[in-house]
Amino acid sequence: MTHALLELHGVSRAYRTAAGEVVVLKDVSLLIDAGEFIAIIGPSGSGKSTLMNILGCLDRPTQGSYCVDGAATEQMSPDELARLRREHFGFIFQRYNLMENLSATENVALPAIYAGVDASTRTARARVLLETLGLGERTGNRPSQLSGGQQQRVSIARALMNGGAIVLADEPTGALDHASGQQVMAELKRLHAQGHTVILVTHDASVAAHAARVIEIADGRVVADSGAGGRAAVQARSAPKRGQSSRAERRARLDGVREVAHMAVRSMLAHRLRTLLTMLGIIIGVAAVVTVVALGKGAQAQVESQINELGASTLEIFPGTDFGDPRSAEIETLVVADADHLAALSYVDSVSPSLSGSVAALQGSRRANTQVMGVGADLPRVRGLRLKAGRFFTDAEVDAHRAVGVVDQKAAAALFSGSPIGSTVLLGGMPVEVIGVVGASAFAGGATPTVYVPYTSASSRLLGSQRLESIIVRVRDNVSTTAAEASLAAELQLRHGRRDFFIYNADQIRKAVMKSSQTMAALVSAIAAVALIVGGVGVMNIMLVSVKERVREIGVRLAVGARQGDILRQFLIEAVLICLFGGVLGVLLAFSAGALSSLLSLGVPFLFTAEPVLAALACSSAIGLGFGYFPARSAAQLDPIQALAAE
Repeated sequence: MTHALLELHGVSRAYRTAAGEVVVLKDVSLLIDAGEFIAIIGPSGSGKSTLMNILGCLDRPTQGSYCVDGAATEQMSPDELARLRREHFGFIFQRYNLMENLSATENVALPAIYAGVDASTRTARARVLLETLGLGERTGNRPSQLSGGQQQRVSIARALMNGGAIVLADEPTGALDHASGQQVMAELKRLHAQGHTVILVTHDASVAAHAARVIEIADGRVVADSGAGGRAAVQARSAPKRGQSSRAERRARLDGVREVAHMAVRSMLAHRLRTLLTMLGIIIGVAAVVTVVALGKGAQAQVESQINELGASTLEIFPGTDFGDPRSAEIETLVVADADHLAALSYVDSVSPSLSGSVAALQGSRRANTQVMGVGADLPRVRGLRLKAGRFFTDAEVDAHRAVGVVDQKAAAALFSGSPIGSTVLLGGMPVEVIGVVGASAFAGGATPTVYVPYTSASSRLLGSQRLESIIVRVRDNVSTTAAEASLAAELQLRHGRRDFFIYNADQIRKAVMKSSQTMAALVSAIAAVALIVGGVGVMNIMLVSVKERVREIGVRLAVGARQGDILRQFLIEAVLICLFGGVLGVLLAFSAGALSSLLSLGVPFLFTAEPVLAALACSSAIGLGFGYFPARSAAQLDPIQALAAE
């Protein structure tokens, strides 16, 4: 037994309102064969549009059953109904329902995106359809550039994009002048002649007269049917039973993503100010995160550089148990022989004995209180000192107790008006020839002008003490300072017979600074994260506004076959793109701050690396997903009928 293309049995449709339940359709039963041309006529409020919406799977009956090509629709999911709309129906709306920011070709091609047709094929078919309908020269025009009749023909072309075996036209001539209305009816008659099933809704008897079968509705009931009891004797074009393959579905999703991304960019450009304000929280948050991380890394690199200049692996040995030990002055076992012994160890790079004292310095009429540092010839390598001028004293000069010295820049400025090289400065009672100038060092001298002399000269001629204040040891770069520290302690304890010294590891400074900078970076990053969250809330609010503004667009997409997942992805992608573009602008803002700091020589250390930048962009995208989900979900769950009826 053959079945009709569309079958309604005892279909009723009721709506709940504040005043109670309103029944719009009452016990409607119809059989519609493939290839028929049917007009549904009746006064306003009679239920004819509701009947067409049920026929097009935009609405569901409250009671009764409705079958499309033998398939019952009552228990179908929203996506299954979308497949029926996509594969069987083409809609022609009274108000055209074209998307203003799309060209005629793009409007026509829209249903094919959800059918999984590739871009080149759907564009070519859309142009052919437009040319067939006399719009070959208007393919690139937007709806605002077309007349009412032209817009309706674009709507007809869209209805035919996926085959349109069943064409549903709701008052197709209602918004047109007489001439344009005649053209549209001629097109519908031509489609019927080609085998399409055409069902139009109208209140105009002259329009209904074009149909071969007229169904009249009054008060929700079918009161007349000129084709009741018979089947149309036409060469019918059956609705194709097409199911998308998984490959086609994947292609549909991919094309949908591309089209949505394209639409999102257009929407953002069309509302530049609103988009920028929406992005503002994301921009500030990402810029703050990237800047803070860059500053933290820059500060760490700067500290490491300074420590490396002092000797990346430097240990300093002091008498006593720790800093401030009152007995340290009584301990005289830390001597030059210890330094010589340690220098001979295989893992030691260089060693310098050290003793110091405050001495008044006199050079001509200039006088300054200076710190005299008695050190070895290897101090520049041990401490990473860099010469600005001249040279450092040699081992031979140390052994000879030569009265030579190297001043730092503070001492040079305090004691000399010109170059100090070759001049003599009186330190206490010892005249010292200045042979070099060194740059500033974070671990030497501090704010006091400093003069470096051989430790032999300092102990015998200036300070009168053979006891060393410390021994500075630089271990080789491939040796762990922790292991070296333990070994040095064992060596000295063996020499002294007891542990009357302690060792300060310069790596402790690095760790302390790193921990401090990391703590600060984490604190400021947390503040920046709050800005990102605030930005995400702003994105959610704007996306909710966007959904409200575009309800009709969502309804059109659902009518032409979009799944709920397609709508969900559309708004999620828009939210992600807004946040991602905001993230990119935030990164550029952070880069600009770094470039400006460098240009103005502010001395603020910025060190940008790829990882935090990529992490910030990923975070902004995740915020788009998280805060965009609720608006996207609300858009996807819109009822097609209510969405199409929205103003």
